[in-house]
Amino acid sequence: MTTAFYSHKDCKAHEMGASHPECPQRLDAIADHLRATGLDLALEMREAPVAQLSDVQLAHSAGYVREISDLAQRLRDNGSRQAVDPDTSAGPGTWNAMLRAAGAAVAATDAVIDGEVDNAFCSVRPPGHHATRGQAMGFCFFNNVCVAARHALDVRGLKRVAIIDFDVHHGNGTEDIVAGDERILMCSFFQHPLYPNSGAVPLGTNMVNLPVPPYTKGMEVRELIEAMWLPRLEEFRPEMVFISAGFDAHREDDLGQMGLVEADYAWITWKIADVAERHAKGRIVSCLEGGYNLSALGRSVAAHLRVLAGVDGA
Repeated sequence: MTTAFYSHKDCKAHEMGASHPECPQRLDAIADHLRATGLDLALEMREAPVAQLSDVQLAHSAGYVREISDLAQRLRDNGSRQAVDPDTSAGPGTWNAMLRAAGAAVAATDAVIDGEVDNAFCSVRPPGHHATRGQAMGFCFFNNVCVAARHALDVRGLKRVAIIDFDVHHGNGTEDIVAGDERILMCSFFQHPLYPNSGAVPLGTNMVNLPVPPYTKGMEVRELIEAMWLPRLEEFRPEMVFISAGFDAHREDDLGQMGLVEADYAWITWKIADVAERHAKGRIVSCLEGGYNLSALGRSVAAHLRVLAGVDGA
């Protein structure tokens, strides 16, 4: 089994301040752990290309893309940083990072559909699942998974795709973009209440939202996935699966209060891979979202990747 690993140094040029949890060191923590464990040798390393704006506009309005592009140009010209919401700011390196992150998701989608690789993981930032069709928020600018999913449908001609989101925060941006699009089934769990304080009432019938209270642990999440996600995924029969892979539901992560551990992320990945094997020719593209305790992030991504790559010891 071949698993591609997409990343790019430009994704580390996006800075939101020295104390911000969504920091360039997140990608270093992942890469360092993969090298230290030798797991990098089981992956096909690929550089993330730059996304085409036509692909970005499959998920975002042309006006929003223009607005972000204009802002980024000003920041590149004057070398400053500007807040777009209380938690999120853009700086001189943000535009290239955004394009590489979305570009990785699209390139991974093409590589998997074309059979070059079996599946792919995009170790990129900024993350994307809070970015709505027309608004940046929650550390996110372009919704990488939505761009990739719409590329698979609108450009590559697939009929049905699933988006699985296991970040501790509700993927409100993804839901905003895909709600009502019956070609897409979105399944997620998330801590509630917690930022962005949404998701308890789904916006469309193509959503399987599982809000869970603080301090929910892995076994409870597993039971919910068995009871709620898997029957809908079986009925839907996706032709490809996209993952918003946030690892901040880990018990060591301070941005949430859930209790997952590496074994839970491996189990969730096994279940997703099983659905993909039976209905989608094994086709999976996974994109990094949250995960802010650097040690837990590296270990959790490795658990996720061992399953995707079919490496023993997951």
